[in-house]
Amino acid sequence: MAPRARRIAVVGGGVSGLTAAYRLRQALGADAQIDVHEAGARPGGILSTVDVGGRAVDVGAEAFIVRRPEAVDLVGELGLADRVVSPTARRPAVWSAGRLHPLPTPALMGVPASVDAVSGLVDPADLDRLAAEADRAWRWDQGADPSLGEVIADRFGPTVVTRSVDPMLGGVYSSLSTDIGVREALPALAARLDEGAPNLTSAVADLVGRSAGGGPVFGTLLGGYRVLIDALIEAAAAEFRLNSVVGGLERSAQGWTLDLGRSGSADYDGVVVALPAWHAGRVLQRAAPELARSLQGVRRASSVVVSIALAPGTPLPDHSGVLVGTGEGLRAKAFTFSSQKWAHLSGDDGPVSVRASFGRYRAAIPDDGVEPGVDERIRTEALEDLDEVCRAAGVSAPSSAVVDVVVQRWTDGLPVYAPGHLAAMAEAERLRPPGVVLAGSAYAGVGVPACIGRAGRAVTALLDELT
Repeated sequence: MAPRARRIAVVGGGVSGLTAAYRLRQALGADAQIDVHEAGARPGGILSTVDVGGRAVDVGAEAFIVRRPEAVDLVGELGLADRVVSPTARRPAVWSAGRLHPLPTPALMGVPASVDAVSGLVDPADLDRLAAEADRAWRWDQGADPSLGEVIADRFGPTVVTRSVDPMLGGVYSSLSTDIGVREALPALAARLDEGAPNLTSAVADLVGRSAGGGPVFGTLLGGYRVLIDALIEAAAAEFRLNSVVGGLERSAQGWTLDLGRSGSADYDGVVVALPAWHAGRVLQRAAPELARSLQGVRRASSVVVSIALAPGTPLPDHSGVLVGTGEGLRAKAFTFSSQKWAHLSGDDGPVSVRASFGRYRAAIPDDGVEPGVDERIRTEALEDLDEVCRAAGVSAPSSAVVDVVVQRWTDGLPVYAPGHLAAMAEAERLRPPGVVLAGSAYAGVGVPACIGRAGRAVTALLDELT
């Protein structure tokens, strides 16, 4: 008698859930029943491509690290390798003291590897502090996990934090460096310090030297992330249940039963929970209350993206974007000059694409229920800040050339990788019940490659437990 085909539920239809569904299909074959339960009206999660002014642009994540293999390998498997493109040679700038400064280089996520990297950007007293750091007494306790901002302010000075490190990390984590752990943001730096680096200057310079060269760091897809989402949906060949809110799960005779509210329930052999940690905690409340408490304790950072289409030919400062220093007066935390960062978004008489980013942990943007008309306010602030940046760079204010604006809110946003977060997630992994695995941005990094890799490992663990 042939074995019964497996029935697997994937809860969450973002890139983590879709990757998990695809890996399950690869492993289990065409006979397996794979159901993807997505609470929203579309799959993709924070990967979202929309038309703004007639051009397809991403209003969630917009790029991935190509020096990590996970996203590159997945894109290749799906036959999309020829759609991967690299940024242009333009570099970002940093906004501080009312003007644009070159992005510090060489640096490790904004942590400078030399005094010259931040000369002209940070205060003179902090340049002196940085220059003398190697000669100051240094102690690092192996296994320590302070915030990155705390360490950099102590060793290099506070304006290095606010004008170099915060601008870089703000776009990745939607948090300030004082809210992010060293191990969480820069695990290679923590490892180098654990190994006995004589000082911070030496550790940073060593890591920057190792990563020098090697081609582009980032890439994106022609057509936007919707191309990847569509390819994953097709390859997974799963049953997609949109607007399907999973209220919880419980053990059953053959595995797990999902509570689907008014839609009843459904039985599965195993479950991949690919949700933001706080939602995963809600779903797991009955089945694993200790694990649920751990996941619900993860803090979140919400954000808003304002995608702006300007009339063709509208000039912008000669950069790929602008990162805003902490406390520098602009409301936006960053601008991406998408049509200058990505060649495929320029030319062809199409609109000039710009995106403005708002919001971070402890500085959430209210929704319309709290502040009626808030989206219009954010739209106005984005254009006013963009005008100010352009005027400071000697470029005409572009707000009179607006063709279209889309405001995209990410309420669930990103998990805060606070000191101790990775240790807490390792403990969460220990607490999960067999037959239920966790995937998403809370466990091994917030970037697209990290989410893809985590989803693959979760599927491997689940299949091992079901054998």
